[in-house]
Amino acid sequence: MVLLVTFVIIYAFTAMVIGDMTLQQASNLVRFVYFAVAGLLWVIPAGAIIWWMERSGKNQT
Repeated sequence: MVLLVTFVIIYAFTAMVIGDMTLQQASNLVRFVYFAVAGLLWVIPAGAIIWWMERSGKNQT
C-alpha cells in the first residue's frame, strides 16, 4: 500500500511539473488534453501494483 501511495504522489508531481514546464505557451485545449490524459494514465501502473499486492497475498495464505 505504501508503494501505491508513493507512486501516485510521485506520478502526480512529475506530471504536473512536466505539464507546467513544457506547456506554458500551449493553448488551453492542448493543456486540457495533456492533463486529462496524464490524470487517467496513472491507473495502468496502479492497477499493476494492486494486482501484484493481491497476488502476493494469496500465495502466503
